[in-house]
Amino acid sequence: MSKCEKKISLLLVDDQPIIAEAVRKMLADQPDIEFNYCDNPTKALDFAAKTRPTVILQDLVMPNVDGLTLVKFFRAKPETRNVPLVVLSSKEDAGIKYKAFENGANDYMVKFPDKLEVVARIRYHSRAYTTMCELNSALKRLQESQIALKRELEEAEHYVKSLLPPKLGERGISTDWVFKSSTELGGDCFGYGWIDGENFAAYLIDVCGHGVGAALLSVSAMNVLRSQSLAEVDFRKPDEVLYGLNNAFDMDSQNQMYFTLWYGVYNSKTRELSYASGGHPPAILVSDGSYKKLTTNGLVIGGMANSKFPSATIHVPNASKLYIFSDGVYELTRADNGQMMKLDDFACELASPPIKGMSKVESMMKFSCDAQNGDNFEDDFSLLEVAL
Repeated sequence: MSKCEKKISLLLVDDQPIIAEAVRKMLADQPDIEFNYCDNPTKALDFAAKTRPTVILQDLVMPNVDGLTLVKFFRAKPETRNVPLVVLSSKEDAGIKYKAFENGANDYMVKFPDKLEVVARIRYHSRAYTTMCELNSALKRLQESQIALKRELEEAEHYVKSLLPPKLGERGISTDWVFKSSTELGGDCFGYGWIDGENFAAYLIDVCGHGVGAALLSVSAMNVLRSQSLAEVDFRKPDEVLYGLNNAFDMDSQNQMYFTLWYGVYNSKTRELSYASGGHPPAILVSDGSYKKLTTNGLVIGGMANSKFPSATIHVPNASKLYIFSDGVYELTRADNGQMMKLDDFACELASPPIKGMSKVESMMKFSCDAQNGDNFEDDFSLLEVAL
């Protein structure tokens, strides 16, 4: 394809100089139309590659090269494949017209109509070609931008995954998890670890929106939790943690982004679990085949400065499992009825035995994939299991 230019570049291919002179005179008062002439059809392809026309006028009857064959040659060359081509003929003949259009011509003129018609056709075809070139150029830039964005999202996803904690089993606690990024990269992050010799913290963050910005905010919040770097906050007290994060990540200073959070602290000696949630789905505690929803209904983190976040405490029976997750694991459209899955449907499945040969978190991902009949999620799929 020839280079797109706003100036009209006309190439006339005709072995008769008298025709070329007639066209030149027609265009003498058209300063925006550049006239190029090739009198040798065997050199027309090279001439076109050099002059990069936006429209070609070509005679059908010339020595050495049949005009219809030359049309085919123009269409076979990448540089001229899409350049508008108007064939010139000495007579009005339906059969010749048919062959010309079949070989790739865009228009047909009997030599020569009125000047106004010639100029109008040149402008019409050139403008259409230039517009097509501009659209193709814009599409190419968009595709390049999408490829670059996809690469950035993949790099961000890899970075987020690299920050997720290793699975552990120690001091009577074991963890397992599954994470699958959404097609646009969401803002999920989670973590856990011992605060001291008795208290074990587990948490999951879900930033509003998608993309690199959401992922970066999620990582920033998780790093604060991991390093326990909030001043005057006791990380054994969930209400203090959410209060501190809420003031540290005010949405007005975070490009109007906020996040939800579930944060819990388990005391391994007393088997007491203290927890608080800020706009986040309830965690699910599974014991003896039944489940309980653990939530305190606090506001989202960053939404309102100095908000208070209530906390609660529950005794954890032996051999219990705590599941913390984002809404992406269950807020999906069921393929069987077109309805949104309910939280209780997901919670009931959590309380059931896993699929044979799978861990429970793997089994739950399969449950969600089967429910929506696909393994691509509109939001991040984050599910953390803590066996207590």
